[in-house]
Amino acid sequence: MRSGVIAQKVGMTRVFTEAGEHIPVTVLKLGNCQVLGHRTKDKNGYVALQLGAGARKTVYLPKAERGQFAVAKVEPKRKVAEFRVSEDALIPVGAEIQADHFVVGQFVDVTGTSIGKGFAGGMKRWNFGGLRATHGVSISHRSIGSTGGRQDPGKTFKNKKMPGHMGVDRITTLNLRVVSTDVERGLILVEGAVPGSKGGWISVRDAVKKPLPKEAPKPGKFKVAGGEAAEASAEKEGA
Repeated sequence: MRSGVIAQKVGMTRVFTEAGEHIPVTVLKLGNCQVLGHRTKDKNGYVALQLGAGARKTVYLPKAERGQFAVAKVEPKRKVAEFRVSEDALIPVGAEIQADHFVVGQFVDVTGTSIGKGFAGGMKRWNFGGLRATHGVSISHRSIGSTGGRQDPGKTFKNKKMPGHMGVDRITTLNLRVVSTDVERGLILVEGAVPGSKGGWISVRDAVKKPLPKEAPKPGKFKVAGGEAAEASAEKEGA
């Protein structure tokens, strides 16, 4: 199981195939996504990689976080996340993961925070049909109607679908296809929409419900701290 990456949503556009068909894509940018630390079975009880992306000013960091980045010998990061990996998929601390970590045609799962909509009614939030347009309904055409609080059961049950705060939820979209990658600019183009607003942080990892392509690099494609590009594969590391 390989590591995922932390990317930033740039926006949506479209690309054209050789047949002239257009594919709607979301552009994701890798903002200096580096490995900050390892989580091991002996010390932490599980195996994972801690990644960081984006830039952050040191003056705003607590001392504990400054020490964490100092140990890893990397610049302070705006976003930090962990990805569970297998023991043979650990990437060295300080390495920067490249856009060609994912290959064209493979499927990925993306996770982001949805756009906030504020307070929304039942029709917008839960797709309710609303009340009738006539026949005695006055003013309250978009209300949700009865919530069932009569003598039996005598209360409105918890988690009843009602008006309230909408959006700002953690959403995972499965099985989005990678259309193309740009290593120089650190761009990953995935087919379809990705949850979140422009500039939001997105977690991208190999699809759970789709097989990993054989040409996908293992444990990943990254650039070591010295600046040299590492053709990272399990075979070469073992050689």
